[in-house]
Amino acid sequence: MKILAIDDQQLILMSLEKRLIELGYDVKTADTGQKGIDIFKQFLPDLVIVDINMPGLSGLDVVKHIRIEEKSKTPIMVMSGNTDEKIIVDGFDLGIDDYMKKPVSLSEVSARVKRMIGTPVGEQSITQKSEGQMLQQYCVGVVIPCYNEEERLSGQEFKNFVHSNLGYHLCFVNDGSTDRTLEVLEELRKGNENKISIYDCAKNGGKAEAVRQGVLHLANDPQLDYIGYLDADLSTDFRDFDDLVKTMENSNFKIVSGSRMSRMGANITKESARKIISKTINLIIRSILKMPFNDTQCGAKIMDKEIAQLVFNKKFITRWLFDVEIFMRMRKHYGKDKVQELICEQPLKRWIHADGSKLSMKDSIKIVGQLAKIAVHYK
Repeated sequence: MKILAIDDQQLILMSLEKRLIELGYDVKTADTGQKGIDIFKQFLPDLVIVDINMPGLSGLDVVKHIRIEEKSKTPIMVMSGNTDEKIIVDGFDLGIDDYMKKPVSLSEVSARVKRMIGTPVGEQSITQKSEGQMLQQYCVGVVIPCYNEEERLSGQEFKNFVHSNLGYHLCFVNDGSTDRTLEVLEELRKGNENKISIYDCAKNGGKAEAVRQGVLHLANDPQLDYIGYLDADLSTDFRDFDDLVKTMENSNFKIVSGSRMSRMGANITKESARKIISKTINLIIRSILKMPFNDTQCGAKIMDKEIAQLVFNKKFITRWLFDVEIFMRMRKHYGKDKVQELICEQPLKRWIHADGSKLSMKDSIKIVGQLAKIAVHYK
């Protein structure tokens, strides 16, 4: 039994292909509508699975070609994040047989495929480890800056996340580490080459430049819809980060920033001294930004790819306070009133201060001087 899968996002396409091959199907893939049509004519599949939102020929264009031009009755399943009722109705009017809304589990996709064209002879059983894998609505690139993180990198947590969340790509930026961080990252990447990449900086340039280099690297990947960054110690865990992404997906915000606000129902822990320093610094930041942010410095943010290219295009003037500079650049570009409609500050449910933080008390004092520098530079 032959299946043709068409989707412009490789992270989705490769995961779908792998599962269908495991089930025993003969699978071919295409990352554009035109390629899909060309393969359809030669491959003559028993089932077509196609995304709607693709550049050039859309999924509905592909459906129209198969039904009208080819006069084919081959079953067609649409798998898309598009929830527009008119689009869905148009699809059924053109002759699609099923419509699956992302995010959707690979298990559900497999069940629908079997119902539609049957189970292949010699079907392989799917291991329990492969259950629960989700095809995301959007593809997300996450930059994780690393400087001498040999002892703190939790490799298994990163592996588990990309295994279960198939629309994510993690880009680890090795910021000129002097320990075995690069070796640890290379080991982490083994077997996950399509979901994990390493950007290696020869010299230590500081967190701001490491994140900037990583963001610009991911911005070249056409399949990514959003780009964000996360601290290597996972003080903000992936569940909260995924919640930030969901807010982006269901809103018109351009940036969604995590906020470590202490409140009932949240597990937010900081050292008492750091808490006092953080509050003091935040008051200064609010004064500079003239916007009511509670926590600009949280190391978990997600943004639209176009915004990422806008605010990360030029080098930052500070090594640590680039988050403040991002908001200053946004304010300068959009104006004070408009920018507050484009940025969402979302409280985290969990945030744990990790031992071994690179920011010392002495550095905290330097921050005040750097804030003054920012205020003058972006005035």
